[in-house]
Amino acid sequence: MAGEALGRSRGGLTSKIHLAVDGRGLPMAALLTAGQAGDNPQLLPLLDAVSVTRIGPGRPRQRPNRVVADKAYSHPSTRAALRARGIAFTSPERSDQLTHRKAKGSAGGRPPVFDQQIYAGRNVVERCFARLKQFRALATRYAKRAAYYRAALILAAVVLWLREDPQDRP
Repeated sequence: MAGEALGRSRGGLTSKIHLAVDGRGLPMAALLTAGQAGDNPQLLPLLDAVSVTRIGPGRPRQRPNRVVADKAYSHPSTRAALRARGIAFTSPERSDQLTHRKAKGSAGGRPPVFDQQIYAGRNVVERCFARLKQFRALATRYAKRAAYYRAALILAAVVLWLREDPQDRP
């Protein structure tokens, strides 16, 4: 099943959608992986897929100001990579990383900065997933090929963008 974004997980053969959304909950980039694939390795390729056209001249903007992600994306290497790109990162520290850092004592370093109020805005990602899963073809993955499933995902994202109220656009 290589290349078809299907893999074994607890529920059987599944796929995983990795999604980057804007502050309004509209999808900006999506990646498909097999169900057992980890989330953390997909964050940087997902951010590389984001491209926002500017009003007027200039190259498209590809670097967000901030990334708000769940614990699955919390890893010291991810934090370092985003810091090198100049991107602020808000994600709770995983419990295993917390105990590992504390076990090192003073050599473990300071805990990463975590702002609970900023993290509360992460629900826009979950709401976007809920809106996408209203499309039956996405919720059940009728398409056997990854390319067709991704095409359905892109079409659903376009529908969400077209449903957006023009008054809410910046």
